[in-house]
Amino acid sequence: MRKETFIKSTIILIIGGFLTKALGMIIKIVMSRLMGSEGIGLYMLVLPTFSLLIGLCQFGIPTALSKLIAEESKNNKRLLFSLLPISLIINIIIISFVIVIAPTLAFNFLHEKRALLPILAICVVLPLTSTSSILRSYFFGKQQMLPHVTSNVLEDIIRLILIIIGVPIFISKGLEVAVTFVILTNIISELSSILVLFFFLPKNLTIKKQDLAFNKGYAKEAMNISIPSTASRLIGSFGYFLEPIILTNALTYVGYSSNFIVTEYGVISGFVMPLLLLPSFFTMAISQALLPVISKATSNKHYDYAKKKIKQAIGISLLIGVPASLLLAIFPEFFLGLVYNTHDGAAYMRFLAPICILQYIQAPLSACLDAMGLTKLGLKATIIGTLIRTIFLLIFSLLKIGMWGLIFSTGLNVIFTTFYNLYQVKTSLKK
Repeated sequence: MRKETFIKSTIILIIGGFLTKALGMIIKIVMSRLMGSEGIGLYMLVLPTFSLLIGLCQFGIPTALSKLIAEESKNNKRLLFSLLPISLIINIIIISFVIVIAPTLAFNFLHEKRALLPILAICVVLPLTSTSSILRSYFFGKQQMLPHVTSNVLEDIIRLILIIIGVPIFISKGLEVAVTFVILTNIISELSSILVLFFFLPKNLTIKKQDLAFNKGYAKEAMNISIPSTASRLIGSFGYFLEPIILTNALTYVGYSSNFIVTEYGVISGFVMPLLLLPSFFTMAISQALLPVISKATSNKHYDYAKKKIKQAIGISLLIGVPASLLLAIFPEFFLGLVYNTHDGAAYMRFLAPICILQYIQAPLSACLDAMGLTKLGLKATIIGTLIRTIFLLIFSLLKIGMWGLIFSTGLNVIFTTFYNLYQVKTSLKK
């Protein structure tokens, strides 16, 4: 399969991103209708744990693989087979650890006994998620975006069908059983995604014995990229993981009921944030297409070309993000009513929408830092941003302003991280 140009790759990813985002929204709507605000709240309560564990299990290997393949300096098959065993070992260690600590996490940290089953269900999904991510990164490195798009769309369609069929059956057995089922649907959807990705491999692909041999040099080079990338993602995911724990403990301490916390957190995480981040499928598409392009350009010292593509990516992101943010800020009730049949969360959305203009250029900037080998700078931004968010989340939550503590701390994190990454990209390209 021939390589697509940056613009063509971006268009393919935008179309795919639109379809998967639309399907994701439909899935959220179906879940909210079938499980209600409390069900969505319970699902959102364990979702940060899911995100953290995915980050741990992937260990930045997909990003490293994509970058190294894009540089066209290695045996790609041997590189792939050198990284798969590492991924498997990491998954086994993490899953074993989670099984042991799951009761403590559910009962003592989340203060929600119904979260135990969903957390255990996550363990079953993790190896499949890691495998599909590694396969996708192989195609990203080759600048072939169609396999990723096709597998993602099929994955979401299968999840949607399973949720529509299964949730009405399992919800009668308890809300936690229904949420557990929703998480387990990822098993079938990830398997289908892996099969689709195999289908896109070249028909004349041959794997020789030496391709299967572990290459220590390849693994070491990949780890030099993946460890800072993983640390950055994990710190962000860990902050996200701490979010419901800090909220539930701080708000309970100052007198808010558990029902209020779960319901309002469900409104913000399940209704407000998905709508605000809806345009992010454009910017994620741009960043995914950008990474191999910038990686190859900078490795060949074509810095003017890299600058041109970065400016192009930021310009397209703002062209999409600014109108979307303004519409959501001016008409939050309309969009919440249209999508979720509720006006809950309109005030939160009105405040955060203008700030999310910066959020939309965060992904391309982060991809640029990864592509230029400056992942450690991205890690620094994530550490400081997460500290800002976590500290202010605790302070604001103790001020008895309800969920506004979460809204304000989220805004501060977005503002700092975006401007920091922008400064680092500009400074690095001037050198």
